[in-house]
Order: sequence, then C-alpha cells, then structure tokens
Amino acid sequence: MLEQFEMDLWSPYVVGAGIGVLNCFAFLLSDRPIGCSSAYARASGMIERAVRGPKVEAKAYYRKFEPVVDWEVMLVAGVVIGAFLSASLSGSFRMETVPPLWRERFGPDPILRIAAAFAGGVLLGLGARWAGGCTSGHGISGTAQLAASSWLAVICFFIGGVATAMLLFRAGG
Repeated sequence: MLEQFEMDLWSPYVVGAGIGVLNCFAFLLSDRPIGCSSAYARASGMIERAVRGPKVEAKAYYRKFEPVVDWEVMLVAGVVIGAFLSASLSGSFRMETVPPLWRERFGPDPILRIAAAFAGGVLLGLGARWAGGCTSGHGISGTAQLAASSWLAVICFFIGGVATAMLLFRAGG
C-alpha cells in the first residue's frame, strides 16, 4: 500500500541539520525560539481587529500576543511558500481534495474530508495554545533548550502520531 504514496524525498538528516542551523540562527539573531502557533494567535487577533475594531487590543490575551505581522507570521508564510516551491520544482505538486489514503480509509466525500481537516486544525490550534507551543516550539526549540515541558510534549506528539498511524495503516485496511 505504501508504494502508491512514494515520491522523491529529501534526506531527513540534511533537513534535520538545516532546521538545527535555522534554530541556532533564530536564537543568535533574535534571541527567540522558532515557533508557529503564536503566529496563528496573532492572525486571529488581526482578523478580530478587522471585524471589531481596536477593542481587540484591550483583551489581555492580545496584549500578550499582539495582533501584528511579526517574524513568526513571516515564518509561517515562508513555510507555505517553501513547501509550494519545493513541490513545484520537484514536479510532485498536485491539487487534490481527497488524498488517496483518506479515500481508501474513509471514502471519496470531499465535504467529510474538509470537515475533518477543519476540526483537526481547530483541535491542533487549541492544543498548541494549551500546551504553550506547537511541534516547532516544543520539538525544535524547547528540546534544544532541554526544557522538561518540551520533552514531555514531544513524547505526547509521538504517542499521538503512532496512534494515528496505527488507525490509518492498520493491517488489512
């Protein structure tokens, strides 16, 4: 089954080393860790400010995570643009509403796929805010700083990933 999903992949060792170098530069140049979930918090504040006006800035949450375009927002934009460029340049870019693995497990309904992706995104965002960071913040920056909370979070990420993989790739389909 996995053969149908194979494509040219970058070496995980090269990518890991690149992320490590990027993490060092982030600390060196900005004295801040790499993380993405704060960018989504800031974006929600910018959206709320566009709808409700400057009242949003009075909220304690948005005083902590000021709704502005900062380097984390630009990092998220760079991840999206970089992924698009990488897929395009490798010739593997394609638009699909229902990926093959999803279709095989849950059927071809694009509405179900979009609803599940949206619900998963909301839960992921809530979890990242609750945990005080995302996989980037805890997994890359926090573990590099030897933060116990980040190591605990990474262990939970792996447990969740293994459980999900077991559900999606269970023997016999």
